[in-house]
Amino acid sequence: MKIKQGMILAAGLGKRMQPITLKTPKPLIQIGNKNLLERAIELSINHGIEEIAINVHHLPDQIKDFINKKKYKVKIIISDEKDMLLDTGGGIFQATRSFKKPFVAVNPDSLWSDVYCNELKDLEDLYFKKKKPCLLLVNKNLSFDSSFKGDFNLQDGVISRDNSNEFIFTGLQILDESVFSSIKDKIFSMNKIWDYFIENDSLVGNESKKKFYHLNTKEMYDKILNLKITD
Repeated sequence: MKIKQGMILAAGLGKRMQPITLKTPKPLIQIGNKNLLERAIELSINHGIEEIAINVHHLPDQIKDFINKKKYKVKIIISDEKDMLLDTGGGIFQATRSFKKPFVAVNPDSLWSDVYCNELKDLEDLYFKKKKPCLLLVNKNLSFDSSFKGDFNLQDGVISRDNSNEFIFTGLQILDESVFSSIKDKIFSMNKIWDYFIENDSLVGNESKKKFYHLNTKEMYDKILNLKITD
């Protein structure tokens, strides 16, 4: 089986990336030959995704204009959060309400490229094997930003949390509509979903072996630019 639907989170304010994000939404920040949103879209399309939902809030017209100019040969749905930011969980839930099958959710803050295609395929295989929400994690030691604190632990494919947390969430996950069945709030973080499944030993994941680049601050943006990444 193949997953055909995807979602990209592009609604954040990018406050820690100011002053760049005062005039440019964070997903449109350029690294190498592509911006962050373009990288996330291409990863999704290269995996075989045919329909992508993208949520927007900050400077939404710039994101819409970029998508229109690119003329991607997939269906792209804009989920507009202009009236209220819904946080990560609420944003994914609203954007994918029409999805009735599992979907890939991508955070474009990470520097995606074709090197992740095989890892996304492996994550898809894990989802269909376990039929549980799946996250792609990476060991802190592989993070370009050495100050990153871990989000999770990963042992035998099962995700947990404690004070040691050696793994970082890369921003790539596979979900389905059932993960939101117990949520009544409109605004909520994905942490609420993850913690619920962790309590039931039902959050699973794979470990990425790739060097991890994540744009979370203006300082980190400058450091990554100095690497002169071209792909």
